[in-house]
Amino acid sequence: MPPRSVSPWRGSREAIAVKLRAYRRLMNSEQAARLRAEMVERQLRRRGIRDENVLAVMAQVPRELFVPVEMLSRAYLDGALPIAAGQTISQPYMVAHMTELLELRPGMRVLEVGTGSGYGAAVLAGLGASVISVERHPELAEAARDRLAGLGLALGFAKAVRVVVGDGSLGWPDEAPFGGIVVAAAAPRVPAALPAQLADGGRLVVPVGMRGRQELILVVRRGDSFEERACGPCVFVPLIGEGGFAEPAAARESARESESGTGRRRRWFGRPPV
Repeated sequence: MPPRSVSPWRGSREAIAVKLRAYRRLMNSEQAARLRAEMVERQLRRRGIRDENVLAVMAQVPRELFVPVEMLSRAYLDGALPIAAGQTISQPYMVAHMTELLELRPGMRVLEVGTGSGYGAAVLAGLGASVISVERHPELAEAARDRLAGLGLALGFAKAVRVVVGDGSLGWPDEAPFGGIVVAAAAPRVPAALPAQLADGGRLVVPVGMRGRQELILVVRRGDSFEERACGPCVFVPLIGEGGFAEPAAARESARESESGTGRRRRWFGRPPV
């Protein structure tokens, strides 16, 4: 059985309200819409994103609600941004590129590995997908539920995303097969459990390579065979789990210190990974 998810959505309205109040001190909704439109034109369309549905949804989903309050003014910059638990919200272009590679259809069942802030899941749901999103950090999973609950009501996909906690490198076999699987963290190789969880014709998008440098790989299932092709260089945080990288000893020690109340919050200096 897959690991049980954390408690149901809690405080979603309050969480969204706090973020909106902070954001509105910096810019109004018209400014935010203009920044989204500029992001779509300059960062996505000019770099070759052609799926008009992907472009339209990314022009609609408010990225500012998925970044930390102190990062609000940088929400639409061309790059990844740090979030809690040493993770990141991916660069807008990379979200669009990976989503386009899935060739989504309305109603398609999609597995997302690495919920993070929930931004990627919001884009998938906005395209009409039914999404199961697996996150290994319970605190990130709960925060993503908060955001997606409030935003889903506003954008019409309130029941389209289910966030669960577990080792996403093993997929989510009890709910397989999936029409698409997207992995928002880098693995040393294509995780062995994931291709088998694709439906016939299903597509898996996963960054593969060493820490700090990877290639985006597309796997397409054709019956009992699988086609692979490389889709460009990328840099993602590592996928930790049985089908990914081992958790560094320092991270395990930090987690133990955090649980005991003696840990110190990690801060990013310089440019974080995608």
